[in-house]
Amino acid sequence: MSASATAESLTSLAARESRGGRRSAAAALVGPATIFVTIGLLLPIIILFRYSLNKFVPGRFMVDALTVENYILFFTDPYFLAAFYRTLRVAAVVTVICIVLAFPLAYKLARMESRYKNLLIMLVVLPLFVGNAVRAAGWMTLFGNKGFLNVTLEWLGLISEPIRIMYTEWAVIIGITAVNLPYVVLTLQSVIEGIDRAVEEAAYSLGANPWTMARRVLWPLALPGFAAGAIFCFILTMNAYATPVLLGGPQFVMMGPLVYVQFAVKNNWPFGAAVSFVLMSATLILTAAANIMVQRRYRG
Repeated sequence: MSASATAESLTSLAARESRGGRRSAAAALVGPATIFVTIGLLLPIIILFRYSLNKFVPGRFMVDALTVENYILFFTDPYFLAAFYRTLRVAAVVTVICIVLAFPLAYKLARMESRYKNLLIMLVVLPLFVGNAVRAAGWMTLFGNKGFLNVTLEWLGLISEPIRIMYTEWAVIIGITAVNLPYVVLTLQSVIEGIDRAVEEAAYSLGANPWTMARRVLWPLALPGFAAGAIFCFILTMNAYATPVLLGGPQFVMMGPLVYVQFAVKNNWPFGAAVSFVLMSATLILTAAANIMVQRRYRG
């Protein structure tokens, strides 16, 4: 064997050993997190699905079985279907509103070079330090029949009787939008900051107006950020609990409060597990479909 062949074989062996060492190190780093996710997420989901196949017998709590009665009940009862469609509708509306409101602020923060930029980012983050229930209580003092908004409008003579805002779908949409908006702003801001400003200047130099630049240049480049923000907002809205309960009232039923009622109030764990699994499955399927569509559009 020639010296060059020997050197090549040694180099190849060293490369394989190096790759093997990197794989071992990566496995050692990823392993604990994988085990934790498996135990903390997948195992409860498996147990939840198994519970959803059991029967609920009043006085006996839960009887082991293998039945899809709980799922049939959910998809054939107009009350539960209405809650499901209402949740989807609210999640879609909140997501659109958050994207529209977040983009101008995120763009301004991303392109700002002022020393006050960090202060403004902290102001965006500040609402996240307040719990959802506390913020919903604040909206209740604003939207109530004797709340600040109605009292002010009556004092100005603009209305003769209180406007019914509390316990409506729009009250819930406004409340959830206020909760989710900071997340979308921060997501879009981080993505826009990674886009070279020279690209925008080139579009302007070629005669594009701000609207054309945003539509033809900024939107395609920032599309992954828009998708991430929209998916994040959609998931949070689908699983919202405190805001729908406090601002929507007992007659406004969404999937999150419905799950709580089945588990904690009615003790119907099999049906509560089925509702939870339907909610989780719908959320995962819709977000996966949206992600696939964005990836195809982005690659195309």
